[in-house]
Amino acid sequence: MSVHSTALPTESLIRIGITATESIHYQLSPEELVQDTLRLGQGRLNDTGALVVETGKFTGRSPKDKFTVKDELTADTIDWNDFNIPIAPAYYDIIYKKVINYLNGLKEIWVRDCQACADPRYRLNIRVINEKPWTNLFAHNMFIRPEEEVLDHFQPGWHVISVPGLKLNPKECGIRQENVSLISFKHKMVIIAGTGYTGETKKSIFTILNYILPQQKNVLSMHCSANMGENGETAIFFGLSGTGKTTLSADPARKLIGDDEHGWTSDGIFNFEGGCYAKCINLSEEKEPEIYNAIRPGALVENVMFREHTNTIDFDDDSITENTRVSYPLDYISNSLDPARGGLPKNIFFLTCDAFGVLPPVSKLSPGQAMYQFISGYTAKIAGTEAGITEPKPTFSACFGAPFIPLHPGKYAAMLGKKMQENNVNVWLINTGWTGGPYGEGRRMKLAYTRAMITAALNGSLEEEEFEPHPVFGMMMPKRCPGVPITLLNPRYTWADRDAYDEKAKYLAGLFKQNFEKYASGVEEETRKAAPKLS
Repeated sequence: MSVHSTALPTESLIRIGITATESIHYQLSPEELVQDTLRLGQGRLNDTGALVVETGKFTGRSPKDKFTVKDELTADTIDWNDFNIPIAPAYYDIIYKKVINYLNGLKEIWVRDCQACADPRYRLNIRVINEKPWTNLFAHNMFIRPEEEVLDHFQPGWHVISVPGLKLNPKECGIRQENVSLISFKHKMVIIAGTGYTGETKKSIFTILNYILPQQKNVLSMHCSANMGENGETAIFFGLSGTGKTTLSADPARKLIGDDEHGWTSDGIFNFEGGCYAKCINLSEEKEPEIYNAIRPGALVENVMFREHTNTIDFDDDSITENTRVSYPLDYISNSLDPARGGLPKNIFFLTCDAFGVLPPVSKLSPGQAMYQFISGYTAKIAGTEAGITEPKPTFSACFGAPFIPLHPGKYAAMLGKKMQENNVNVWLINTGWTGGPYGEGRRMKLAYTRAMITAALNGSLEEEEFEPHPVFGMMMPKRCPGVPITLLNPRYTWADRDAYDEKAKYLAGLFKQNFEKYASGVEEETRKAAPKLS
């Protein structure tokens, strides 16, 4: 066994069973990882010097293939459901042995020590072991990069092993198909096999923190982006993929804390990560300059196409997937905070991409409505983004992150409600989706208008306006907003056929109520009363 770069104590790898791999590359620089990727023919550079790769069969997460070992630690603490799928310890042992044997049969592997949680009080040490050099580059970009003196005494709290080339036997391994993302809290081990999609690595650590922090540290873990104004007040943006979390938090007038995963303590907000993982589809310098300019040497771009006969990325091409992505370190954003920590929040934004064109572009929520929307976690996918979708498809994801929350949603909701009350936080619902009709008839809300609404909420000017309630959903809609046409603020008046709007609003309200039934018994009366009115 030979080790390259900074000396890695080989005993620590031997302890987990890695004994026969010929060459181990430890803690390589981004430049070295790029060169290894090019040497192996696994990627190419674009015209700005970023590394471009294809992740293979899987271009997104595979939630139905994510398993958690059900043992004495997790049996009674995890909310077992369609996202938290149990697997027996015996199957974990089988899969682990196969993974270690596979690693020992490889000529070379890449190992990286990194961390999660920008607040040192909650820091998590992670050792990532990769079959592919570009997956190791992803870990470098996305996790916190320890200083040399930290590495000298580094003890991994968790291991993440990624082997995309290993195809498992589903029957033998107790899984659904040949790929798996597997978490064992007892062994503090994540195994990712049969898929090259890098997001599995990122979200596995997020899932772990969502289990540990609320239970053991009294820290609310959140699927959100966050930024901070000059006065030190933090803004939080909750939302599912495609609603604008990354775009709207990258505000040149504010400091970026992070774009996806955060913790809320008694004294502030901190980022879990050391980087950003932004969607690239339809990316342009005009609309999203910070993200566009982050695509440079060291960045990892996934599943994009090039313009013919060039090495220029065509960001509008979704031939491989709609879910094209780029990962880059936080400091690629010029106004990012280091360390990535902010003060207590004064404003929370729930982002939804409502493809039905029903919800107002901006509205203020009461505490009960805020809890209702948080537990609902609504957005809508549009036709064309997935096979078989021919009209807007509603998606409800509890706490705006159901696939990553191991505990019952009520646990996170109760913590959020308490923190909102203690800090007197304003909560706003922002619809980044359609206006003037549903997808196919109306038009997408302009990013410039959405930014103006958020700015008005942050600087306090929006609160000075007159509000009116939405007749079905009850949230308070401003009658004016600086920088936004008055005609856009009440969605009903943007539709040519207002009777059609009323019918669509009732339809969406019915979907909300149906989804909420499974949570109703575990929430307070104020939250239940915030349900939309169908009469």
